[in-house]
Amino acid sequence: MSAHKNQPISPHLQVYKLPLTAIMSISHRITGVGLSVGALLLVLTLIAVASGEEAYTAFHSHLSAWYGQIILFLFTFALYFHFCHGVRHLFWDAGAGFNKEDMDKFSKLTLVSAVVLTLLTWFVVLVSG
Repeated sequence: MSAHKNQPISPHLQVYKLPLTAIMSISHRITGVGLSVGALLLVLTLIAVASGEEAYTAFHSHLSAWYGQIILFLFTFALYFHFCHGVRHLFWDAGAGFNKEDMDKFSKLTLVSAVVLTLLTWFVVLVSG
């Protein structure tokens, strides 16, 4: 039993710093779940439209409220992030970008692209009113 006391233990997640590629992989999975929830939101929108003007007006009041706008903003980010990360996987399927420098560069590019596309989309939506 005493031999086990000297063995190192695994660091706690709050101590261990995950590499960027691991964070991106986890984020890809989380945004995939978010897109599934967003698909349910789309189905609810279609149900509200099919149920008549009164149901759609009630549903739209939630989507246009501050919390609905945040949900839509996060859904937009999840959509673009998942898309950009999928493009990254296409490069990997072609055999490109497997060294550490390229992986870190593509991780940063994926994140920046998703943020820029999200902000650009919402800028267009808010300006066109």
